[in-house]
Amino acid sequence: MSTIATAVKAEAAFELTPYSATRSTIQGKPLTAEELRNIDIYWRACNYLSLGMIYLQANPLLAEPLAPEHIKHRLLGHWGSSPGLSFIYVHLNRVIKKYGLDMVFLAGPGHGAPGVLGPAYLEGTYSEIYPEKSQDIEGLLQFFKEFSFPGGIGSHCTPETPGSIHEGGELGYVLSHACGAAFDNPELIVAAAVGDGESETGPLATSWHINKFLNPARDGTVLPILHLNGYKINNPTLLARVSHQELENLFRGYGWTPYFVEGSDPDSMHQAMAATVEHCVLEIREHQRAAREGGSVTRPRWPMIVLRSPKGWTAPREVEGHYLEGFWRAHQVPLPDVKNNTEQRRILEDWMRRLKPESFFDGNGRMADVFRELAPSGERRMSANSHANGGRLKKALRMPDFRNYAHQLDKPGRTQAENTRPLGIFLADVMKMNMNNFRVFGPDENTSNKLDAIYKVSKKFWIEEYFPEDKDGSELAVDGRVIEMLSEHTMEGMLEGYLLTGRHGFLSTYESFVHVIDSMFNQHAKWLEMSRHLSWRQAIASLNLLITSTVWRQDHNGFTHQDPGFLDVVVNKSANVTRIYLPPDVNSLLSVVDHCLRSQCYVNVIVCDKQKHLQFLSVEDAIIHCTKGIGIWDWASNDEGGEPDVVMASAGDIPTQEALAATAMLRKEFPTLKIRFINVIDLFKLQPNTEHPHGLSDRDFDSLFTVNKPVLFNFHGYPQLIHRLAYRRTNHENIHVRGYKEKGSINTPLELAIDNNIDRFSLAMDVIDRVPGLQRIGGHAKERFRNEQIDCVTYSHQFGIDKPEAADWTWPY
Repeated sequence: MSTIATAVKAEAAFELTPYSATRSTIQGKPLTAEELRNIDIYWRACNYLSLGMIYLQANPLLAEPLAPEHIKHRLLGHWGSSPGLSFIYVHLNRVIKKYGLDMVFLAGPGHGAPGVLGPAYLEGTYSEIYPEKSQDIEGLLQFFKEFSFPGGIGSHCTPETPGSIHEGGELGYVLSHACGAAFDNPELIVAAAVGDGESETGPLATSWHINKFLNPARDGTVLPILHLNGYKINNPTLLARVSHQELENLFRGYGWTPYFVEGSDPDSMHQAMAATVEHCVLEIREHQRAAREGGSVTRPRWPMIVLRSPKGWTAPREVEGHYLEGFWRAHQVPLPDVKNNTEQRRILEDWMRRLKPESFFDGNGRMADVFRELAPSGERRMSANSHANGGRLKKALRMPDFRNYAHQLDKPGRTQAENTRPLGIFLADVMKMNMNNFRVFGPDENTSNKLDAIYKVSKKFWIEEYFPEDKDGSELAVDGRVIEMLSEHTMEGMLEGYLLTGRHGFLSTYESFVHVIDSMFNQHAKWLEMSRHLSWRQAIASLNLLITSTVWRQDHNGFTHQDPGFLDVVVNKSANVTRIYLPPDVNSLLSVVDHCLRSQCYVNVIVCDKQKHLQFLSVEDAIIHCTKGIGIWDWASNDEGGEPDVVMASAGDIPTQEALAATAMLRKEFPTLKIRFINVIDLFKLQPNTEHPHGLSDRDFDSLFTVNKPVLFNFHGYPQLIHRLAYRRTNHENIHVRGYKEKGSINTPLELAIDNNIDRFSLAMDVIDRVPGLQRIGGHAKERFRNEQIDCVTYSHQFGIDKPEAADWTWPY
C-alpha cells in the first residue's frame, strides 16, 4: 500500500473513532462550570441507575461491598446504547427547561430502556405512576429489582414506560412514528433517537423521507438523532464505518442539515452536545417562524444530529484481555459472570463507585437537589408529556350520518356498484368535519382504491417541486392532509404515531402487500394489549385498516398479487384488541367503517374489494346485519319452518356472490331442496365466546349451522382459518370450507374462482355430493354444472373475458 493510501486510511480511522478529541459542527461552550457539573451528575446518575437495573437485587446504594447475593440470578438488559440515550435525554431536558419546549422522546433502540427509565425515575414521573418505586432506598431497590425480572417490566421502552409511544423492540419505525406524532401538533418537537443498527433496516432507511411530509406552518417537527455507537450485537454498523464526508452527503442528500457531535470525553462532549441541541432548537423555531409569518410554505432543511460516542460509554475499556467499552461486547450485559466471578464483581463495583452515587443519593436514597433544578416540571417532563399518553388528548370524531351515503336498491342481488367509492365520499366528509385530528394514509393507492373523493376536501400533501402537468389531476397541495408514499412501512408508522398521540386515521392498502406490515401490526397489537392492563394509559383511537384490491380481483396481476393471508396473522393476536370484518357490499362497508372509526383500542381489519360487485343489503338491513355480525339471509334461504338439508355460508364479497349463484342453481335444479344461507361479516363470530368477546355461544352457533347438516362455507381467505376458528364447534366435522388454495395466474375472475373451487359450479357439485338425498338423483345436474364450468373456462381463454351470463349474473328470486 502506498504511503498516501496509508495516510488516507489513518485519517479516515481518526474521523470515525470516538476516542479522540471531541469534534463538533457547532462550536462553543455554552455551559457554565456549575451547569457542566450538574449535567454530568445527572448523566452519571442515569448510568448508575442503568447498571443497577441490569445487575442489582439488593444493596442498591453500595452501602456494603458487593456480594453474590446482591446480584440478580439472571442478568438481562442492554447496556450498550443506554449511556448514549440518557446523554441525549439530559441535554434535551436542558433546552426544554430553557425555552419552555413541548417535546417527547422516542428511543429507536428501545432495548436501551435503562437509558430512558433512569431519567423518568429521576424526573419523578416513575414514582408518581408507580408509587412503590418511590424516590428512597426502598423504592430504588424495587426499581432495580423489577427490571427484566419475572412480574416486572421488560427491557424495551414498553407501554409501562412513562413517556413512551415507541417500544423499539423491532427496529425500523422510530422516524415514521415520530412524524405521525408531529402531524397537526404545531408546537411539538419529537426527538427521535435512531440506533445505528436500526439505521440498517429498510423501513428506517425509507423513513428519512419524513422531512418531505412535515408542513412547517401547521405541524410540529422531528429532530432525528442518529446515535453512532459503532456496533450491533457482534458486528460493526455500516453508518459508523463510512467516511464523515460520505455520511454527511447521505443526509444532505435526504434533505437534512446534519450536525455532528463526536467523542468520548464527558466534559467536552457535554459542551458540544449542549451547543448543538440548542442550535437545532433555534433553527427549528426559525424555520417555523418563517413559514407561519411569511405566508409561503416551502420545505426547510430540518436539522438533525449525528452523535458518535462509544458503545457502552463509561464501561471499563478492557476486561480480561478483551475490549469492552467501544466494542460489541458492551452491547447487552457487559460483565456477564458477576455473580460467580469475584474479579468481574470487583470491576463492576469499582465502575459503579466511580460514578459517585454519593453525589446524587444520600444514605436513604433521597436525591440531590440538582435533579429538581435540572428537570422540567409537570407535563414539560418528557416522561409526563400528554402527547405520549394520547388518550388524554383524544377528542371523539364529529361524524356524518353514514346512511346518507348508502347505495339504493329495490331487491337484493340485482344491481352492481363499486363498494369503496361511496366510502371515499363518507371519509371526505369525516375529514371535512375533523380537519385537525383526522388523516387518511395510503401507499399511492387512494385513487386506485376508489377513495379519491377525499381530494375534494383535502389534497395529497406535497411540498416538493411541481411540474406544470401536475395540475392535470395529480391532486397535490402544500396544505393537503392526505398522506401518500409508496412505503407501507412508513404509512403504517405515521398512522400509529398519529393515533398514539391522540388523533384518528384511516389507512387502505392492497391485500397482496399488506404483508409488508405484518410485524408492524404485530407490534401495535401487542402495545394495545399491554396498555389495557395499565390504568394510567388512556384509550386511543383504533387503527383502521382497509384491505382492498383483493385476491379474487387480482386476475389481471396474477399469482404474485394473490394472497389473503394477512387475516391469519391477525388471528394470532390477542382477542382483546383484534377485529376482522368482511362486508360484502357498499352499505355493510359503510356501517362497518362508521363503527370502526368510533371504536377505541382495537386494530380493525376490514376486507372489501374496490371493483363493481353485486349489492345485497339496504342500509337498514346492513345496520342490523353488521350489528349481529353474522346471520341468516332470509331472502336467499328457503328452509324457514323446517330443517335445512344444507347450509350455505359465505364471508367476503366474491365468495358471497358465488355462494348465492350456487344456491340459485341448486334451487332451480332441486325445488324441494331446503337451503339455509348464512353470511358472516364479523369473522370472530365463528370463535366460541370463551375465546373472543365477539364469539357466538355454542347454542347460538348450533342454531345457525345446525348440529348435523352439511355446511359449505365459501371463504375469502385460506380455508384452514375457518377450521381454526370453528374447530371446537359441535358440527365442525360437517363444515367444508372453500377458499384460496394458491391457484391462479392471469385468469378471468370466474376462472380464478374455478381454479380454487370457490365458484358456483364447484359449490353446487359439492352440495350434491354431501346431501344424502341428492347423491342418488343429482348425477345429471352435476354433469350439467361441470359442462357449464368447462364452457366458462373455454370462453375465457377464447375471448379473454368471462361469459356475460356468468359475469352479469343476478339473484333470480
